[in-house]
Amino acid sequence: MASGNTGIKTREAREIGARVAAFVRSSQLTDALNLLTPVLASRTRFPMLELIGKTIGDEPPDIVNTFLDQIAAGKTEGGWVIIGSALGRQLESDLEGVLERSRRYIIEGDIWYATDIIGERVPGPALLQIFDEALRLISPWREDHDRWVRRTVGVAIHFWAKKTKGADEHVSRAERLFTFLEPMFEERNMDALKGVGWGLKTLGRYYPQLAAAWLEEQVVVKNRPYRALMLRKALTFLPEEERARITGGVK
Repeated sequence: MASGNTGIKTREAREIGARVAAFVRSSQLTDALNLLTPVLASRTRFPMLELIGKTIGDEPPDIVNTFLDQIAAGKTEGGWVIIGSALGRQLESDLEGVLERSRRYIIEGDIWYATDIIGERVPGPALLQIFDEALRLISPWREDHDRWVRRTVGVAIHFWAKKTKGADEHVSRAERLFTFLEPMFEERNMDALKGVGWGLKTLGRYYPQLAAAWLEEQVVVKNRPYRALMLRKALTFLPEEERARITGGVK
């Protein structure tokens, strides 16, 4: 998903980001929000919003997080990009806090694009950068009461698979992610299911042998209950012979 082009270029985005960050640094949050509001009201391209968000995110976390709460209150599509990009700058210094704030914003956003925007900018990169700890911290999200939080698990794993691209050094972690997703294969809520299916689809694209073996275990060996869409997404990139073995030839 990408926004339309308002004409804001990289240089202007950097300048706006620097000015907003200066206001944030000096606790002039009203001025910072006033400067940012026209950008959020327009369909500014996501890469430009990311530049602004990363610049803001380099400021002291306490005041940044207060400012991000103000942006979140507006519930604009672009605001979630800035929030996700800013939080991403805090991953190494405060992983647990950043993931918990991300979860809160996902619930507050209460819509698919807020979920996916944050998922690809915070828990997804967290899996890339700090795999073991990030996986432990998002483990409870699999059973979260909020469907969007559950959806985010799949979005984050999609991001990880997209970035690792099936490289040999990541195979063991991909195996762990398939195991991690087992409890979610029976997800019934459609919003959450689409995110989990997205994660399985991308894992299947880059780790097809692992995906085929895992799906055969879930569907054929264990006879797990699942929604048809979940399996269709997971099978998307698998060879025809693998698909036939898992589905019994049913298309």
